[in-house]
Amino acid sequence: MAQIQFSRGIKEDVIPDVRLTRSRSGNSGTATFTFTQPKALSNSTTEDITGMYMIDEEGEIITREVKGRFLNGKPEALEAVYLMKSEEEWERFMRFMKRYAEENGLEFNTTKK
Repeated sequence: MAQIQFSRGIKEDVIPDVRLTRSRSGNSGTATFTFTQPKALSNSTTEDITGMYMIDEEGEIITREVKGRFLNGKPEALEAVYLMKSEEEWERFMRFMKRYAEENGLEFNTTKK
């Protein structure tokens, strides 16, 4: 049971594009999520977006860094950024993403620059 929510108790069904970066030392990293046309922005949703909650059997990972992207005044996407400031936070996030990926048919690709 790994899921993402923008309002407590309401599962987001749209699968995001996720981009990861990690410092050379491995002590910090960033995960950037882009949800195109998410359920959280639909007309049928009246709940406020209070953050992005990544929930699994270990508990909850929270970020408040959530921004809406609009096109011609209409909601287009949500972008969320989760900052990891330690190797422990990175490892916890990767365990969540492994579970989330397995449940949603995602795969991990790596590119180095």
